[in-house]
Amino acid sequence: MNDDVRNIVLGLIAAGISAALGWLTRTYLWKRKLRRKQAFFGLPENSESLLVVNRNAAGPELAVMRHDVFALLELAALIKECRAHAQVLPHDTARQGFGERTEFCVGGPASNRRTAAHLASLLPGVQVNVDAEPGPDRGAFRIGSERHRLEPGRAEYVLLARLSVGDSHGNRPVFLFCGQTAVTNQAATRYLARNHERLARKHGRNSFVLLLKVVNPEAYGPDVVELVADVTRAAQTPLPSPEPSADSASSTTRPARS
Repeated sequence: MNDDVRNIVLGLIAAGISAALGWLTRTYLWKRKLRRKQAFFGLPENSESLLVVNRNAAGPELAVMRHDVFALLELAALIKECRAHAQVLPHDTARQGFGERTEFCVGGPASNRRTAAHLASLLPGVQVNVDAEPGPDRGAFRIGSERHRLEPGRAEYVLLARLSVGDSHGNRPVFLFCGQTAVTNQAATRYLARNHERLARKHGRNSFVLLLKVVNPEAYGPDVVELVADVTRAAQTPLPSPEPSADSASSTTRPARS
């Protein structure tokens, strides 16, 4: 074998080794990224999850708003990327606990009973006005001492939460998309899909509650979203009980006549 042939053979061997190392490196990085994603969403390979569907609050029981359908499609894509499976359940038939399977719950308490239960159990510092009558506070969020009113078509709010319920209930989180309108529900799912790596780096597997604002949804739909604040502490702190009024206090302290 002369020098030229030997150099060609050595070059081919080096190229093959480099290609193999490159493929192994890319595979390792891809698998590590997948494992981190699965850990954040609580979706190991071939695991089961729940997609809890709300309904159109102004329509028949089985109607689902178009933007809510889009939100479910965004979540279904995330679940598929984690190589997991999803079961779709209407909000009023999801009568089971949490922690055994990752749950994605879409819609505010006016259209989703499951959301109302999660707010009461896991986020006692959040109140949502569900009055059917029109008014300035209809749909407003109260989080701690702050109130965020719905401004239809201009500024609409949504809570995006990852709620880890502890080892006693399993290790599968609840993801909550509690919006003032259907377009805000979709905005929250899209925000999660685009920012889950950053959220995982910041919060790990811990609970978090983010208040998002959807800006001018009439013009921009669910695409322009601003992070208003991380409201985790306020949302998990029970609201103080309302103080009794002066009239009720006097009626309880007034001695009875004989």
